[in-house]
This record gives sequence, C-alpha cells and structure tokens, in this order.
Amino acid sequence: MQELLGKISALDPDASLGIRVIACFDELIRGNVNSRALLSTAASLAGCPAGLQVDDPARTMRMTPGGEELDGPGPGTVLSYELPGNAEVWLERQGAPHPNDAIIVERLALSIGVRLGMERRDLEPRRDLGTALDALRDPMERRAAAERLGLRTGQSYRIVAAPLFAVWQSHPSGAGDVVNTAYGAIHIVVVDAHADRLDVRPSGAGIAVGIDDLDFSLRTAMVALQLCDGDKEPFVDADRYTGIVELLADSSERRAGPDVRAIADVMNHPWARSTLDALLDAPSIRQAARLAGVHHSTMQSRVDCVQDIMSFDPMSGYGRIRLGLGYLQYRLATSHVLELPPPIHHSGG
Repeated sequence: MQELLGKISALDPDASLGIRVIACFDELIRGNVNSRALLSTAASLAGCPAGLQVDDPARTMRMTPGGEELDGPGPGTVLSYELPGNAEVWLERQGAPHPNDAIIVERLALSIGVRLGMERRDLEPRRDLGTALDALRDPMERRAAAERLGLRTGQSYRIVAAPLFAVWQSHPSGAGDVVNTAYGAIHIVVVDAHADRLDVRPSGAGIAVGIDDLDFSLRTAMVALQLCDGDKEPFVDADRYTGIVELLADSSERRAGPDVRAIADVMNHPWARSTLDALLDAPSIRQAARLAGVHHSTMQSRVDCVQDIMSFDPMSGYGRIRLGLGYLQYRLATSHVLELPPPIHHSGG
C-alpha cells in the first residue's frame, strides 16, 4: 500500500491535481487495495475525512487524512456520490467545497465500486479521450468522443505522451487525461499539429493525424517516448524517425533479432552512441565525422568496426536501413524512461 501511495509523491508538483488524483486511484485499483486504504487516500488528498456506507453487509466507515478511523455516522452535510446497491461515499468538508473535491469523491466512488465487484463500465464517468484513442471502439463512437473534446474533422493533431512523473515546463490547453496503455497509466495530451512543441520531460510526440487516427498517433508517441534518454534526449518527436517509428508502432513483437544483438555488441564501445547517431543523421562518413567532432579517419575506423560486428556495410543501400532499425529496436529494448525515478530524500535541518 505504501509503495502504491508513494507513486503520487513522484508526480510533477506543477501538474494538474485532477490528473494526479485520477492517476493515484487508477494505481490503487490495479493494486487491489482495500476499502480502508481507498478512504484514507481520498481523505489525504482532500484534507478532510472521507466516508463509506454500504447496506449488504451493513457497515459505515470513516477515515481521517491521517489514516485514523472515526466512530459514528457522518455529518449531515457532505459531498456525496451514490453507487448502485444503496452504497454511498462522501467527503466531510467543513465550509465551501475545494476545487478538486468533486473529482476526488468521483474517483473514490469508482474505486469503491470496483472493490465491491460492480462493473467498472457502469461506474466510470465518461472519459472521452480514452474512447477517442481506443482502436477497438466503433469508429463513429471514437469520432463522437473526439468531437466532444473540441477536435474537428479536417484538422491535424498530435498525441503527446508522458509518464506521470514527467516535469511540465509548459502546460497544454488541449484535451488531456490519464490513459491506461500496455505500458501502464500515461498522461496523454492532444495538441494541434502545428503548435509549438510542449516542453515536457520526458515525453514523446506522435505523428500528425486526423481525428479518426488518434490511436495511431498515440502508438507512435509511445515509441517516441521510449526513445527518450534522460538529459541527452529528454523529448523525442516521431517525425524525426518517420517511417521507422511507424513500423515499430505497429509491430506486435519486439524480439531481439540478430541485428539488435549485434548493436548491443557495438554499444560496448564508449563511442557507439554518438557515432551511430552521427552516421544515421549524416549523408556521408565525412559529414558524420563533423557531427561527431572527430577526424574523418577516426570515423572510418569506427565504421569498419561496426561493419565487422554487424556483418554488413552500414553505409550502403539497405545496410543503413538495417542499422537504423536495429539501433532503434535496441534503444526500445533497453529503455528505462517509464521506470519510476527513485525518491528524493530531503535532509532535515
């Protein structure tokens, strides 16, 4: 429980609290924590007691922000949310509700409902972004969801994907939500294709698409996100790698084939990353040498080494394509960008 609750402390403190509330309860649902823990979380987020009442079996539970159980029924004036089966959750706020009270009690209700065995689809408030991005939904349903978000046919958009702990130097005005993906809960934002790049670290931006293909932009954004590399490359745009990212986005498997294993051997050399980046960005070995800041003869020696390891010429014809594809597959296979960063310990003074 503490590990799950600890995840919220790693989120960007400048991000919307509403996004963090959604993310936190999504983590708790996946962790299958009990009702007491869910109430404690809601109380902690709201800064006031949270309560639960169910009829079968009859019970009432109230928790303080400090995780202590309160006796007796709740006060008469509460912000409540009714669930099927005569169940109810609430926040015991004295005075006017705080701006995020509604979303806290809403996510608490969803979490308690799931805990009580109710169908999530009957409890989940409409989250149009998730619907618009779901390739398994009916196309017309997805388009309707996109239009409710204010997106329009004939315009182009990109998906920006970021971990929940990403740092947002600029905040978007477009539609955003926490969306469950194959890689866990991801903060997703839809931006105009021609808008300035958001400064979100780390983050990946997908290719530009119309509203009917937002799911494809999401898949390319997730590939771009996993290609981020700390301070060296804090954000990646799928456009940089064009068709290769599209191939990777639609690949259901990421097995380490012989080219990827050979790239791993190349990466044992301290010059590998800068050299491969230069070779793939430059039209010639001489230009690659200039990009890498080394002499032409040095770069040629490195290319010869790569060729010996890869068993093909990385600078000619399909060899360059194989090198690029193998290199990106290796980076995806070794990506750590979605791992929760270690907690920051503050020394006492």
